[in-house]
Amino acid sequence: MPERLPLTLRSYRRLAAAATPLTSILLAKRLKRGKEHPARIGERRGETAVARPPGPLIWTHGASVGEMLSLMPLVERLRAKGFAVLMTSSTVTSAKLAERRLAPGVIHQFVPIDTPKFITRFLEHWRPNLALFSESDLWPNLIIESTGRGIPLILVNARLSAQSFDRWRYAPTTIAALLRRFDLCLAQSELDADRYAHLGAPRINMTGNLKLDVPAPPVDGQKLTAMRSAIAGRPVIAAASTHPGEEVLVIDAHRRLRHSFPGLVTILAPRHPERGPGILDIARLAGLSGAMRSSGQLPNRGTDVYVADTIGELGLLYRLAPIVFVGGSLVRHGGQNPIEAAKLGAAILHGPHVWNFTEIYAALDQARGAERVTDVGKLTVRFGAWLTDAAERSNVSEAALRTVELLGGALDRTLAALEPYLMQLRLEQT
Repeated sequence: MPERLPLTLRSYRRLAAAATPLTSILLAKRLKRGKEHPARIGERRGETAVARPPGPLIWTHGASVGEMLSLMPLVERLRAKGFAVLMTSSTVTSAKLAERRLAPGVIHQFVPIDTPKFITRFLEHWRPNLALFSESDLWPNLIIESTGRGIPLILVNARLSAQSFDRWRYAPTTIAALLRRFDLCLAQSELDADRYAHLGAPRINMTGNLKLDVPAPPVDGQKLTAMRSAIAGRPVIAAASTHPGEEVLVIDAHRRLRHSFPGLVTILAPRHPERGPGILDIARLAGLSGAMRSSGQLPNRGTDVYVADTIGELGLLYRLAPIVFVGGSLVRHGGQNPIEAAKLGAAILHGPHVWNFTEIYAALDQARGAERVTDVGKLTVRFGAWLTDAAERSNVSEAALRTVELLGGALDRTLAALEPYLMQLRLEQT
């Protein structure tokens, strides 16, 4: 007999069902703000014109770009083993990434809004045989309706920030009821494993962080050549995946450094590309000239700040800049992923707020493969020191690469943990 849901989840399901007619208003507002794909809005209601492939189907879900990237090597290995794969995500940027990067034969869909009606429609069409959810994207109806159909659920690359852990501790019966529906929880770290165990996950393995096994991002060779030619002979610094409040600090650092480093160009890649015009305004207000990549511009000899407001080009950025500040860390966001920068030879700077990648930043800092800065003054000093001392910069970048290579292996450990479930799918196919 199925476990009786706690009152909180029963109430959530009733409210979600009652709110279903209002989702058209929500989707219209999100569409107007560019947060939904106009041609694929039906997918958010569980509708699709894509046929389900024959045979066992493995469903993987990652909320946004970072989660999708971490799942891609796993998806490729599952495809190589002969399984059909459906991949869902929530954001327009992740869908654009899927168009460029997913292996042939992998189907991408937007995950439905979490109402019983939409989730049921989605599951009745796709009929997945195994579901792999990434990190901590725990939608109650998605979980409850899936397990109600006997679909094994596994939480892969599972992590739980201190903030999320503290919030869930105020709803212990709710989170425990959700986590008990997972057959297995594959945690990124011992700390994540402990947090999930405390909240009620019954079966936990520590497999490591799949992001460490994601290959370095690719690059268009012609675009790289064009950019290298445009900035040839100039000192270059970069700030990647920045958030509001950080660009003004990086631009201030550039302003302080430009007289000591004539021709200095700063490449700024915001986490959300639509913020590009506002960042260009910040540069101009600081008395600096700027250009925007989304406008098709290349930096010229007079460009101080180059705003890389495009999607999927961090691989280009990291190959151009020997020093990279990784954003989301000087403001209280929790830090963005430093692994790609490390794999492509950048010397990494970051702020103090890195709880999204605590273990990785700690390992990088301990190995002197990255350095923590706390304000614009320290950011300016480190940019200047590494621009001056190429040997020190090289030592830092080499230490970063060694560190992320040593921390790898999560992909193989994850596949080993999944093997009993994959074996069951093979047996059901025969």
